Order: sequence, then C-alpha cells, then structure tokens
Amino acid sequence: MNNLEGKVAIVSGSGRGIGRAIAMKLAREGASVVVNDLDRAPAEQTVADINAVGGKVIACIGSVNADGFAEQFVKSALDGFGGLDIIVNNAGYTWDNVIQKMTDEQWQSILDVHLTAPFKILRAAADHFRQMAKLEAEAGQEIFRKVVNISSIAGTGGNAGQANYSAAKSGIVGLTKALSKEWGRYKVNVNAVAFGMIRTGLTEATAGDDASIDVEGRQIKVGVNPDLLAMMERSIPLGRSGTPEEAAGSVYLLCTPESNYISGQTVICGGGLSI
Repeated sequence: MNNLEGKVAIVSGSGRGIGRAIAMKLAREGASVVVNDLDRAPAEQTVADINAVGGKVIACIGSVNADGFAEQFVKSALDGFGGLDIIVNNAGYTWDNVIQKMTDEQWQSILDVHLTAPFKILRAAADHFRQMAKLEAEAGQEIFRKVVNISSIAGTGGNAGQANYSAAKSGIVGLTKALSKEWGRYKVNVNAVAFGMIRTGLTEATAGDDASIDVEGRQIKVGVNPDLLAMMERSIPLGRSGTPEEAAGSVYLLCTPESNYISGQTVICGGGLSI
C-alpha cells in the first residue's frame, strides 16, 4: 500500500545522507519527489536511484541560500508534477566552535541554511497552499498537506560548541509552532523532527583532522573523534546511533494520512536520547 500515492514532495538537501534516505522513502511510498542538492552529482545519483525503484522524480540543483531558490524549488514541483503536498526542510551542515572563537560568518551561515532558508521555502509555498485550501473548501473537501522541518536535539537541549547550530535548530521549532497556528485553517500539518545521533558522512568516526566538505567554497571539518563517538553512543538508551533510513522513517510518519490531526509538534528521533 502506497500511503503517499498522488502526493508531491520537495526535500531540500536530498542528494546524500538523511535527505537522500527521506527522498527514497517518500518515493517508495508513492510520492513524486523533487530532489535538491547544492552539487549536481549527488542529486543526479538520488534521481537515478529513485528511477531504479520505479519512482517519480526530478531534480532542482542549487543552494537553498541562493536568491530566488525558494521560488524555483516550489515552481519545480508545480511545473514538474502539477502540485505540492509535502515540504521537508532538511538541507544543512554544522560549523562548530566555542562562542569566543566563533566568527560572525560561522554564526550567520548556519542560521541562514537551517532557519532562514526553510522560512523562505515555506513563504514561497504559502500562496499555493492558500489557493488550494480555498478551492478544496469550496468543493467540500478536506485535504491535508504536510510540512516537516528538521531540527536536532541540539535545538531542544543545546550542545556545547554549537551555539550557532543549537540556536538555528531551536529557531526551527519556533517556526514550526508558529506556522502550525497560521496554516491550520489551510489544512496544513506543520511538524518537526529533532534528530539525535544519526550515522552520516558528517558524523562518521575520524581519527584525524583532515576530513572536510566543501560548502560554497568553505572547507568545513566533519567527523567525530572515535572515542567521543563511542562515549556518545553509550549514552543512547537503544545502544547505538540511528541509520539514515530510521531517520527517514520518522519524517515519513508525519507525512502520512495517519498524522492528519498532529500539528505543531517536535518528534525526537534519538533512540531514547533527548538532551
């Protein structure tokens, strides 16, 4: 049974990691998916993988921070699939430092990608959601649409060395709560998922200082010291980090018809670890 048959979803940052797993899960459940990544190669790989399992997919390449991207992202769904039912704001990365060493650029860039970009994408979708809700109400229909914003337990409980990331991920919870109140009349469920330790390329164990990713010309260190990672995993009640597929499952739950009366909530997907 494909719970999302006929639905159209956009998933930011879905070329790799958790975002890719979310796009794959939604596609397998019947949704038509607009994949996004900053880089063309990973986005096209996700498109190929979804096509391989018989899914419906197109790509919208670009930075969520770019001028006009939000409108382009929404337009890709409307032009490519004729609608928009699900928005997953997932794109992001971390750029850590203690506060006395954190630069203005570090602070602002993380707020931009994790909070301002989702705000712009949601704002770009507002007219479509409002117009569709009006038409459906006039026809006596009650059709629900879904927003799932990605937060973190750093946003719900804070994390040392991540003042920028914690602030942004806390902000996305506030944005979620506000929009659940604004958009309830349009039958849009707006929720968030706060991830704990999920194994991705950003959180893999690394013994050296050389692991990094390129984000719009910036070399951002990634990875976690193996000893620190082992200690963190011991604090998780379920005894291990989550997989991207498990993370995607929590997002999928909030996209299903069974979640039609859930809105304004933050679900923690952390294996029992919540702070």
